[in-house]
Amino acid sequence: MTTDGLCLGIESSCDETAAAVVSPDRRILSSIIFDQTVLHARFGGVVPEIAARAHAERLDLCVAEALKAADVTLDDIALIAVTAGPGLIGGVMSGVMCAKGIAVARGLPVLGVNHLAGHALTPRLSDGVPYPYLMLLVSGGHCQFLAVNGPRSFTRLGGTIDDAPGEAFDKTAKLLALGYPGGPLVEAEAAKGDAKRFAFPRPLLDRPGCDMSFSGLKTALRRARDEIVAEKSGLTRADRADLCAGFQAAACDVLAEKTRRALVVFRERTGVPAATLAVAGGVAANTALRAALEGVADDAGARLVAPPLSLCTDNAAMIAWAGIEQLADGAEPDAAVSARPRWPLDADAAPLLGSGKKGAKG
Repeated sequence: MTTDGLCLGIESSCDETAAAVVSPDRRILSSIIFDQTVLHARFGGVVPEIAARAHAERLDLCVAEALKAADVTLDDIALIAVTAGPGLIGGVMSGVMCAKGIAVARGLPVLGVNHLAGHALTPRLSDGVPYPYLMLLVSGGHCQFLAVNGPRSFTRLGGTIDDAPGEAFDKTAKLLALGYPGGPLVEAEAAKGDAKRFAFPRPLLDRPGCDMSFSGLKTALRRARDEIVAEKSGLTRADRADLCAGFQAAACDVLAEKTRRALVVFRERTGVPAATLAVAGGVAANTALRAALEGVADDAGARLVAPPLSLCTDNAAMIAWAGIEQLADGAEPDAAVSARPRWPLDADAAPLLGSGKKGAKG
């Protein structure tokens, strides 16, 4: 089955309720996102039950607004693409049920899309990047290097064996009482601090390969905080800024060095000398990380592609585009699509440590 028509994308894997209308020629006709930050801020992180209820309450409104903003109706839609995993199962189920309801009512095909594939294919939507390319997917729940060979062909070259960087940023913000979401707040504090004051570790840099770890870095920051509090009975603004700066510098150093190694592996496996390095996911919005990756790409003679910030965080335009690409690649719509809390892009890769009894998260 192929289509030259518009795709309605639906995304609800975590704490953004999103819908978008995208055309096969890479035009984003609309992209609507209902953010849930206010709902989760008091808890310092996403509460799955609250997120799922908010999705259920807002999805129909979000879809209606996306159609209105695109100046189209469901009569103009040829395909519905919906995030079917991985993610918080309540939210994923809400999106899948919404998509299936619309599909049944209007006789439309529905395609379940892997949320990570949405991120991985975003450089195709934003910049028309040709295959193959190296993707650093770095977000609140995931961190991995992927050789993107086609719309449904991904080879994992490495990933985090514990916390994702975004998760570590959020936990750092919570440890320092900065608020939620942690990433932008830690980055803002880091800009005012001295990154050299604390000798934070750079985990796994002493080991070969492209796997990463951020749990130990978070623990080192907590210990440094506790030592300051024990000595001073509290943290000054300068202390907090220096802790953030040191943490961010260590995280960026790890990601930069592992990216350097991943580029070497990517070139060896694909034989592509002038590689394209792409980065996506919420943490890709961090300016210090982008600067570090630009340096790595320049040193390696590679092209760095960083999509607009609006396409780095969770959104439905990337899901719609992934649906368009995968449908053209031979994926079959499935009216019985089901929600999956875990769904690795590279099913042949060994699960990373810490992936849990139910299988790899991504």
